Amino acid sequence: MHPSLELPSLATCTTCRFKENKSNYWTAVMYFKHTNGSYIRVPQIPNHIVGSPNGGMTVYYIQHPDGGKITAFPKGFRMITGDPSYRKYVYTDERSGEYWSTSFRCWQTTGPYDYSNQGAIGPGPFDSVHLPTRKCPGGIRTNTFFPACWDGVNLDMPDHKSHVAFYEKVNPAAGLFLSNGTCPSTHPVHIPALFFETVWDTKELNKLWPEEKWEKGEQPYVLSMGDPTGYGHHGDYVFGWEGDALQRAMDKCTTIRGRPTDCTELTIQTDEEMNACSQLPRVDESIGAGEFIEALPGCNPIQQGPEPATLVSGCTAVSTTIDLKPIATTV
Repeated sequence: MHPSLELPSLATCTTCRFKENKSNYWTAVMYFKHTNGSYIRVPQIPNHIVGSPNGGMTVYYIQHPDGGKITAFPKGFRMITGDPSYRKYVYTDERSGEYWSTSFRCWQTTGPYDYSNQGAIGPGPFDSVHLPTRKCPGGIRTNTFFPACWDGVNLDMPDHKSHVAFYEKVNPAAGLFLSNGTCPSTHPVHIPALFFETVWDTKELNKLWPEEKWEKGEQPYVLSMGDPTGYGHHGDYVFGWEGDALQRAMDKCTTIRGRPTDCTELTIQTDEEMNACSQLPRVDESIGAGEFIEALPGCNPIQQGPEPATLVSGCTAVSTTIDLKPIATTV
């Protein structure tokens, strides 16, 4: 997706709550690995208090608590967080933003204000930087934070991350959500602190895993790039807001509640409008949605680590060889 493309003009609709938001968001899919070696995609379900979208994720654009200027992303901006090759935890400084950038919340129940959903994101008692090693009866929520500091010059870099940086001097007891950390001098521009919450419905699949394995701390879930640890958890972002809509929202929509209806600068979509925005599959490959498959899609064998995962050479999976050209879509 070339940076010169005008995403708002190319898109015919959006699955986001705000009609002006045509940005692209991505994170790894979660799979359940059966004891017989087959895989099935874990269903995504709506987060708490977001209505009835078809799965998806909750995306936050968070301003700094000090109330200072937040600069909206410019056209062509993109970045990633995390690293899909990681198979061990590489961060050691609890006061660095990277330390708390990705984690998993193990819900014991499904209520938005229940005890397993009350702790700080990352440091909380039901959170872990690896895939949970205990049963999560209410589901697993992945937490994905992006850097909130920009060099003010580059829209992207070859590694898709060195033009941005995480906060420094983060409170280890609170993590990154609403953090009052500081930007490094090399990246002085405050940008929205982007944060994804993605909810995976593990309730029924948990029943297929032997109790004795749960008791030993052995868990059945893997991420789609062949990661059974969760340390490779990562996310991608490509900016695509219409005009100055995001800047207006950052300037004027500052309520702490985070409810879309509080931001009158933007246009709210209904659940029906969001769910009507969809595309048919364009790659003829089974992805294990509702059925068990013999291997993860693409060329993604399980790589346990702790050494970094490596790319598979000579991959012939259809999802890596098909020639797809951008086409207009209609609802």
